[in-house]
Amino acid sequence: MRLLALRRNSWCRGRGTLILTSGLLALLVLATTPLQLVGAKSKDVPLIVYSAQGYNINSVKAFQKATGIPTELVNDSTGPLLARIAAEANNPQWGLLWVDGDEAFAALDRQGTLLKHFEPKVDWTAAARRVLPADHSYIPTGFTLACALVYNSAAISTPPISWSELTEPKWKGDLGMNNPSISGPTYPCVAGIMQHAGGVSAGEKYLLQLKANGLVIHDVNGDTLSALNAGQIKMAIVQSSAAIGASQDSSLKVAFLDPETLLPSVIGIDSKASHQEQVEAKKFADFVFTQAGQHQMKIGDPHGDSLYWPVLQGEQPLAALPQFSSVPYQVLNAYKWGPKESAVNTWFTNNIVS
Repeated sequence: MRLLALRRNSWCRGRGTLILTSGLLALLVLATTPLQLVGAKSKDVPLIVYSAQGYNINSVKAFQKATGIPTELVNDSTGPLLARIAAEANNPQWGLLWVDGDEAFAALDRQGTLLKHFEPKVDWTAAARRVLPADHSYIPTGFTLACALVYNSAAISTPPISWSELTEPKWKGDLGMNNPSISGPTYPCVAGIMQHAGGVSAGEKYLLQLKANGLVIHDVNGDTLSALNAGQIKMAIVQSSAAIGASQDSSLKVAFLDPETLLPSVIGIDSKASHQEQVEAKKFADFVFTQAGQHQMKIGDPHGDSLYWPVLQGEQPLAALPQFSSVPYQVLNAYKWGPKESAVNTWFTNNIVS
C-alpha cells in the first residue's frame, strides 16, 4: 500500500481532482492516489469518506487492507465538512460521512441526503437503540458526552456538579467553552443545555447568565484547553473524549454535570452516490463493527476520539473511561434539534460570542 499521510484541514479533493497545501508537498514522494490501495479490483470505484474522527486514517487504512476497496479520505473538522456537503448539494463529492452528533444527520435525512433502510446486523446496547432512526438513515458507532467539565484540580478542589452552580459568583470568569458555529460537537452541548433548561428561550436565558458570569469562548477544544492549561480559566465544558484525554498525565480532572448530553459518533451514506459506492459504503459501515474495526477505533486516537463508549453489547471501552452506567445523561431528539442548529448557532454567535 502506498499511503499519503493526511492532516485535518490539509487537503481537499473532488472526484478526479486533488488539491494539496504546501505543507504536504514533501509527502508526495512515492505517493499515489490518497489512501487508495494499489491493485484494487477494476469494478470498484473510490469510496470517498468525509470524516472528523481522530481514528479515521487507521480505520480507512484497515478497511482497504481487509477488502481491497479503494478508499479516499477527506479529513476535516465537523463544521467545515457539513458546510462542504451543503455547498456540494447539487453535485455531491462524498460517499460516506462519519462525524460526531446525530442532529446534523437528522437534518440531512429530512433533506433527502441520506440513504435509508440500511442498518448493520449487530447487537446494539440499550443506549444505542435509543438513538437509532426509524428510517435507518444513519448509524451510531460510539458514544461520548457533549458537555464534560474538565477543571484544574490545583485551583479547584470541589468542582460544580450541577448546571445551576456554574452561574454562581464564585465561578465568575473561570469557565470556558467552544463556539458551536465552529466546533461541531459543541452544538449538541448547547442543545442539551436548552433541553435541560426547558426549551430554547429558557436555554438562551441560562447562557446569557453564563456570559454575565464571565464565560470565555474559544473556537475549538484545542484553544479552550490551551486557555485552561495556561491558567486563563479554571474549568471548561468540552467533549468528554477531549476532557478525559487532556486529564491524562496532568493536573486536570473531569467531572460530569447532571445531566450530561449523549453525543453519538455517526455514519451516514450519500443517497446520490452511485450504486457501487453505496455498496462499498455499506461494507465500510459493516467493517467498523467487526473486531478489527473496533480495534482501529480504539488505537487510532488514544488521547482523543478513541475515548468513546461502544454501542455494541459486550464491547469494552478503553480503561481511562468510567463505567457508562455511572454517568447521568439525557438523549436529544435529533429530529427536533437538528433543524434548529443554524438558528441556535446564529443566536449564540450574536449574543454569547459577541
